[in-house]
Amino acid sequence: MKLSEVGESRVRGYLYVLQRSLRSFLPAEVTSDAVREVESHIRERLDQVEALPDERAAVERVLMELGTPLRVAQAYSHEMTLDEAVTTGRFVPTVRALWNAATTSVVGFMWATLVFVGWTTGVSFLAVAVVKVIFPNNVGVFTRNGAFVGAGAEFGLPPGTEAHPFGYWVIPVALALGLVLLVGTQRASRRILSWMRSRRQPAPVAPKIDAVVR
Repeated sequence: MKLSEVGESRVRGYLYVLQRSLRSFLPAEVTSDAVREVESHIRERLDQVEALPDERAAVERVLMELGTPLRVAQAYSHEMTLDEAVTTGRFVPTVRALWNAATTSVVGFMWATLVFVGWTTGVSFLAVAVVKVIFPNNVGVFTRNGAFVGAGAEFGLPPGTEAHPFGYWVIPVALALGLVLLVGTQRASRRILSWMRSRRQPAPVAPKIDAVVR
């Protein structure tokens, strides 16, 4: 169906609102590619329909089937974020995907919490190894009046607290544990996000992952 100026104006208005909505979810350099993909989909759908009962009704039907610009932007950005995280395994895309999952589902929130704990614990072990090298007497077991009060790295000990430093063996052990936790958590996140993607309702227009990772 060849659109009149009125029909073109309606499509351009839809795409303009979509672009503004997408900017709330995606980086600026990705938004233009996303809008072009959606526009291409709209044009293809319009080529397949007849102007019945009139052009306006046909255009509105195509846009209604696609969804409101905000809904399309949300679905598109969520699916693109998941695709990028699962495909590349990079840290930043994984964080964005986990944030989206945490704000849209109970399972996503629970998993994001576990991932945060895993990453934090891994970084803590790495920090212990670094502190042991710089301040060897501040890493160990700490007691007060003979009672255990903590273990790890400690600064500014309260009065009456005694430090029992670990040997330097703690450095490779802490490094190994930290790396295992970080790498293991990252890989587990990628698997969980892949599972979430397989169960997610697809976006009205399938995003292309190369628009993000190039």
